[in-house]
Amino acid sequence: MKLLPFIVLLLFSGQLIAQISDFEDISFKKADSIAHSHKGEDLANLPELSYKLTSNLDTDVERFRSIYRWVCANIKNDYSSYLKNNHRRQRFKNDSLKFNAWNTKFRQQLFTKLLKKKRTICTGYAYLVKALSDLANIECDIVQGYGRVSTTNVERLTIPNHSWNVVKLNNKWYLCDPTWASGIPNPETNRFTFQYNDGFFLTNPKLFAVNHFPIESKWWLLKGDLPTFDDFLNAPVLYGKAYSNLETHDAPKQMHHTLKINENIVFLYKLKTHIKKEDVELLIDNGSTRRKIKPKSVLVNNNQLTLEHQFDSSGHYDVHLYLKDDLICTYVIQVNN
Repeated sequence: MKLLPFIVLLLFSGQLIAQISDFEDISFKKADSIAHSHKGEDLANLPELSYKLTSNLDTDVERFRSIYRWVCANIKNDYSSYLKNNHRRQRFKNDSLKFNAWNTKFRQQLFTKLLKKKRTICTGYAYLVKALSDLANIECDIVQGYGRVSTTNVERLTIPNHSWNVVKLNNKWYLCDPTWASGIPNPETNRFTFQYNDGFFLTNPKLFAVNHFPIESKWWLLKGDLPTFDDFLNAPVLYGKAYSNLETHDAPKQMHHTLKINENIVFLYKLKTHIKKEDVELLIDNGSTRRKIKPKSVLVNNNQLTLEHQFDSSGHYDVHLYLKDDLICTYVIQVNN
């Protein structure tokens, strides 16, 4: 595989799409400070809240940033409601009358809980970001589609299960996911921990596409051929830290691979910031042992990270990429004689 032309093409194409690097000359410190100063405000008066968050800022991107940061810092992810909603949607997916009746009732309960308790699921996060943006005269929309996390059962991913936002800034549309940016729900305890992840704010669409699949194709915000649903289902698992560290995940495109002993596999990523070769590790899990190793080859060039690795024995391996102590993504590799 000739990597250099491919890398050059990736670097060039990455400059054409809407992403946070378009605003490198903007400091978000004031917007973040304003959002923090209004922490704990209730949702009884959305016009007033929107005004407080945006009136002292100069640009739409700063105003949107203040809204987005406030929502991510003040709204808890209601994981138990998500599970309940997902269960009923699966149950009624072939009965439109029951589904519509359930969905209408659930949405009423959802928005009541959002306004009174500041707890919600992805639909409520996306709604609140849009509502506050609309009040600030910022064009924002809700995107319905499919989302994949490490715990998602892709075999049961037959109906849309996630919502996020697009926002129009300087006549370009940008992607963001306030639900996943806000923190981490614990599936075992249903408790939620606020832990803001800035990687989901005005994200590069190429990275966003790995684990977001919009129903309306216009919201890919990608150039050229669009991913198919099979591409989405077969993609590697990305974790939240991938969005903190990566600009794009370029190869391999699939999670599952079959190799021969000593056959080369290549991993390509574009980084947000420069790292050292020593920061790159693979955690190899064969079902009985887990060990961290260095890839056979690591190349860092202009924030482009290229890894190459071979396996010297047959087996079934879960391969986890770490950058420093951050878990980035997972692949499954079957190595045969």
